[in-house]
Amino acid sequence: MSQPSFRDWGYIIILGLGWGGAFFLNAILLREIGPLSISLVRVGFGALACWAVVALFGPRQMIPLAQILPLTIFGLLHFGIPLALYPLAQTSLASGVTGIVNAMTPIMVVIVSHFWPGGERATWLRSFGVIAGFAGIVLLALPEFSAGEDSELWAMLIALGAPLSYALAMNYVRVITGLDRTLMTAAAMTAASLILAPLVISVEGVPHLTSPAGWAAALFIGIVLTGLSFALMFSMLPRIGPTNASTVTFVAPVSAVGLGALVLGEQILPLHLVGMGCIMLGLLLIDGRLPRQLLAKLNQKVE
Repeated sequence: MSQPSFRDWGYIIILGLGWGGAFFLNAILLREIGPLSISLVRVGFGALACWAVVALFGPRQMIPLAQILPLTIFGLLHFGIPLALYPLAQTSLASGVTGIVNAMTPIMVVIVSHFWPGGERATWLRSFGVIAGFAGIVLLALPEFSAGEDSELWAMLIALGAPLSYALAMNYVRVITGLDRTLMTAAAMTAASLILAPLVISVEGVPHLTSPAGWAAALFIGIVLTGLSFALMFSMLPRIGPTNASTVTFVAPVSAVGLGALVLGEQILPLHLVGMGCIMLGLLLIDGRLPRQLLAKLNQKVE
């Protein structure tokens, strides 16, 4: 495992901008279908996109029977559960605020990885990053506490479940070995879709999109922002590690807040921006390179 290259960071920035836009697309889809249906649409179209890539470019590889259960667990943790929790939270939270909560993912990864067998141990710098991140979440929640909006507080707690699920998945994925990463992503998404489908039909009925905007949002969020994007992310994961990979959420709040405010007319309070600043400070501390460079320059000046 190594530090990300400049090309890796370029991919991370592109993925972050795209995944920030997913919250905007969730808001469009919520006008026509329920939150569980959005998860099924995303994961289902994502699986089809991954299988197309496997068919065109992937290796001809069989999936061992012993890997079916781990792939299913991973598919639910990384796709089925979080991609349902975010739109569910967005029924009460603005898409920009939900996108900011998504930035907790690296912080959750640090906590889970520290206690995970064979995981990355937390340093003092990363521990301070976790503290800064939680301070940011507290600031995000303060307007809801002061307004007494119980539904929004619950929505924020629901949204926080998604970063936790991502953190568990990014550590659990280590048990899946010997599979091409695109094939692994396709199989995990397929397993999650098969479990989600009967649940969605029983709770929300068959997903039914009627508008061109709804179909465009579903196809883009499913094929591009789920299937192809996650396949790219997991191809980088063995090389850069789960903590570095999860810093993609450093970028996502920028596009989530911008699109929510410009297109959907959502109100972003100054305290929300301060909270996002604390979360981003936490991410900088978790990455560690900028603080180490600043300390090295200070030591040179002192000497």
